[in-house]
Amino acid sequence: MGSPGPPRPVPLVRSLPRLVPGAGPAAILGAAGGAGGGGRGGTVSGAGPRSASRPSSSSSSSSSAGPSRALRPPHSGARTSGGASRGCALPSPLRAAMPAPAARLLLAALLCGAAAAARVNKHKPWIETTYHGIVTENDNTVLLDPPLIALDKDAPLRFAGEICGFKIHGQNVPFEAVVVDKSTGEGIIRSKEKLDCELQKDYTFTIQAYDCGKGPDGANAKKSHKATVHIQVNDVNEYAPVFKEKSYKATVIEGKRYDNILRVEAVDADCSPQFSQICSYEIVTPDVPFAIDKDGYIKNTEKLSYGKEHQYKLTVTAYDCGKKRAAEDVLVKISIKPTCKPGWQGWSKRIEYEPGTGSLALFPGMHLETCDEPITSVEATVELETNHIGKGCDRDTYSEKSIHRLCGAASGTAELLPPPSSAANWTVGLPTDNGHDSDQVFEFNGTQAVRIPDGVVTVNLKEPFMISVWMRHGPGTKEKETILCNSDKTDMNRHHYALYVHNCRLVFLFRQEPAQGKTYQPAEFHWKLNQVCDKEWHHYVVNVEFPAVSLYVDGVSYDPFPVTEDYPLHPSKIETQLVVGACWQEYTGNENDNETVPETSAGGELHMAQFFRGNLAGLMIRSGKLENKKVIDCLYTCKEGLDLQMADGVGKGVKVHMNPSQSTLSIEGDDIDRVDKAMQHISYLNSRQFPTPGIRRLKITSTVKCFNEEACVSIPSVEGYVMVLQPEEPKISLSGINHFARSASEFESSEGVSLFPELRIISTITREVEPQGDGDEDPTVQESLVSEEIMHNLDMCEVTVLGEELNQEQESLEIDMTRLQQKGIEMSSSNLGMIITGVDTMANYEEVLHLIRYRNWHTASLFDRKFKLLCSELNGRYVSNDFKVEVNVIHTASPVEHANHIAAQPQFIHPVHHSFVDLSGHNLANPRPFSVVPSTATVVIVVCVSFLVFMIILGVFRIRAAHQRSLRDQDTGKENEMDWDDSALTITVNPMETYEDQHSSEEEEEEEEEESEDGEEDDITSAESESSEEEEGEQEEDQQNVNRQQQLEWDDSTLSY
Repeated sequence: MGSPGPPRPVPLVRSLPRLVPGAGPAAILGAAGGAGGGGRGGTVSGAGPRSASRPSSSSSSSSSAGPSRALRPPHSGARTSGGASRGCALPSPLRAAMPAPAARLLLAALLCGAAAAARVNKHKPWIETTYHGIVTENDNTVLLDPPLIALDKDAPLRFAGEICGFKIHGQNVPFEAVVVDKSTGEGIIRSKEKLDCELQKDYTFTIQAYDCGKGPDGANAKKSHKATVHIQVNDVNEYAPVFKEKSYKATVIEGKRYDNILRVEAVDADCSPQFSQICSYEIVTPDVPFAIDKDGYIKNTEKLSYGKEHQYKLTVTAYDCGKKRAAEDVLVKISIKPTCKPGWQGWSKRIEYEPGTGSLALFPGMHLETCDEPITSVEATVELETNHIGKGCDRDTYSEKSIHRLCGAASGTAELLPPPSSAANWTVGLPTDNGHDSDQVFEFNGTQAVRIPDGVVTVNLKEPFMISVWMRHGPGTKEKETILCNSDKTDMNRHHYALYVHNCRLVFLFRQEPAQGKTYQPAEFHWKLNQVCDKEWHHYVVNVEFPAVSLYVDGVSYDPFPVTEDYPLHPSKIETQLVVGACWQEYTGNENDNETVPETSAGGELHMAQFFRGNLAGLMIRSGKLENKKVIDCLYTCKEGLDLQMADGVGKGVKVHMNPSQSTLSIEGDDIDRVDKAMQHISYLNSRQFPTPGIRRLKITSTVKCFNEEACVSIPSVEGYVMVLQPEEPKISLSGINHFARSASEFESSEGVSLFPELRIISTITREVEPQGDGDEDPTVQESLVSEEIMHNLDMCEVTVLGEELNQEQESLEIDMTRLQQKGIEMSSSNLGMIITGVDTMANYEEVLHLIRYRNWHTASLFDRKFKLLCSELNGRYVSNDFKVEVNVIHTASPVEHANHIAAQPQFIHPVHHSFVDLSGHNLANPRPFSVVPSTATVVIVVCVSFLVFMIILGVFRIRAAHQRSLRDQDTGKENEMDWDDSALTITVNPMETYEDQHSSEEEEEEEEEESEDGEEDDITSAESESSEEEEGEQEEDQQNVNRQQQLEWDDSTLSY
């Protein structure tokens, strides 16, 4: 049953040599001799296949083949009963015929071999029924268990007992079987091509062994049974893990912990479980609040916050079980979604505003998130906080007096706190903000006050009058703090009128002048206001038209309560003193606002009392007319604010409310979408040409209601700010004639001399212009600066006298006041110069400055005067250059004194008077009387004429010598020697004759007989000549002396003898 068992071992005996074709007789004989003892009764052992196939000698022992063959084919036992001799016995006739034993032995061998040949290749090869093999991807040799060995019972016969090959059966089997040793039947299986485990992990096929047949040609070869071969391909970790997705995305809600946010998954193309399985994942990105497990699930290790991070980007890698890392890491994006919190979304915290761009939308992408709450109405309030800018917001920073004029206030307003200047110096000691971006603010710390000089304010208490002031005041003490007080200058402490703060009340005291009756009259008017102590800027206007007193705070009217009464004051001729920041009174130990009788002691000490603590600005007072509501609104109106411009239909169903200062805007509506659109149209507007730069804070507060008419959702407030950028600063340039001369008669005339006849005022700003094209590609391309001329107003021009102050007895600066008043511009003058104030265009200021004239009706000792002009805009925020003008006085001598000098001059040339010009116009530190000048001029003229005659003679001599040389060499030197030197004539002729001025030309026509004096005047008034002399200096004069002979050469044919 089944395959035959392994062969039984048999005793090995020495066998006879095979009868091999080609074997010689000696071999055969040798073999026979060696086997002589094995005759009758001997046995022939069945040697194994190894001995059968080995071509060994007859003396070789068959025992050597034993260890190499453990298994024998079944039923291979040798016969031991003499079968061999019987099978190989000679026939009796032959045996009798053999003459000798050797011959008989040879013959027996031949007969025995013939008998064996008749029995060749009777058996089939034998192999195992099943084989298991392993092969590695990178190798081609298969390791089999058991080893591939084929056995054959025909061994040791040659061919029949040898294994010639193995045959594999199966389709597309990439293996082959190769015989290693034919005699032993040993073979191997190997792959014919490179194996890929990923394509096929194992193979199964059958194999057969076949022997060599009966001869070399393999005829009648026998095959073994078919054995099954199972081969497994061992994997090599040649593939790295690869993620299934190029990237992974997930969204989580902030504030929650997740066990599984998302899963990343990688695969490995290797075939074996060891190398194809992913054993671990790793987050490469450091310091992230996430973790990943071995299965690729990512979770957060802490609660996430949308405010901290909107999105996390993680890099994740994978490792297979062979520790091979993924070829490419994968990107994982985890977005943090804020928890649905009701509120405004889509707005920017910082909004930049560029000056001059008009209105700017503040919330173009804003919308209200309600988290699906049943909202029925929404109310949103937008507040623009500008309290830190100027006096509560951005306003024009002209002087308060100019602003009143711009707003149309009546004339006659007196400014009690003007910027310190030469004309108004009583505010010099007060601390100010010293800033030019805003108007000037004065600080009162409780120890400072200013006394207003007499004549600045004239108030008739019987007429209506008004008081206007900007005030910032915090919570104070219980003491009175006086803003403005008009009290007795001496003797008594009577307060005629005063404005003060007491216990966060604004109080106006007004005591009637003595009247016929002694009845009680309203005296103190009280207003209890929060604005008085909130540390914010507010604008106050008090209109007094007795007995009525009205108060406007930030444009809103307030009625006084209560109003206390008092007796009128007693008649008195005591002068009053007006004080800002305190009250002037006599210290008697009992201070009050009522009339007091001086104590009998030797008079009290005059001092200030009831000091104010806070900030004041723009304190104005005007008698004779009240301030109307339109002007008050104009004074308080801001130049910046919120604006809402919606197209038709957009604002339907939305209610809009805005306060007068445009700093607060409220929107109310039932439709959330319409409210959103209205909010998106809210804009910021600053109408100033040069706004105050800085931050304007924004705040949005909202309230929503649900169906139960109650607040159901809390909407957090929104805070941001508008950053007003620094505007381009204008450069104000003054230009014109800065040095000229006029005759003394013009200075002494009633019209005087115009100081700025050709003045030009221009203003420019410098902008950076981006280069055209791509400037990044060419590093040599740089931004260029372009200057652009702009138009704006001016509010002040000041003409200052340089040197000695004006002597009012003999000189003055004058201007046509009628023309000035027509333009609404004011002028003030002093010994230091003239100040023109008022907001107007640069063109009008040019026209006004052309009207300024300088007069001097005692010019005998005057030779020059210097002035400086300076203009500014926005109360000194932008200042022009210093334009300096020097005017010279031309003094004209009598013709009699100069007659001889003129006659002595040659007719063809005018004298040079440089020395006279220097003495009379510029270089005299202490000018002498004009009578000294003729003698000096005479000496100079004589010297010049003598030198001129000498130069003429020398020139004539040189010309004749040159003429003689030209006769000898006419071809080469004639033209050069006879050329006219134009520069020589220019130097020789009096340069003072070339002065070009329209004013001096009239003087020359009237006094033609005084040519020498006119030449002197021309030299004095020639700005071009003097400027050229200053530039050339002494070097030019030395050069003229060195080259003077060459400069005097001319053609002698032009001379008349």
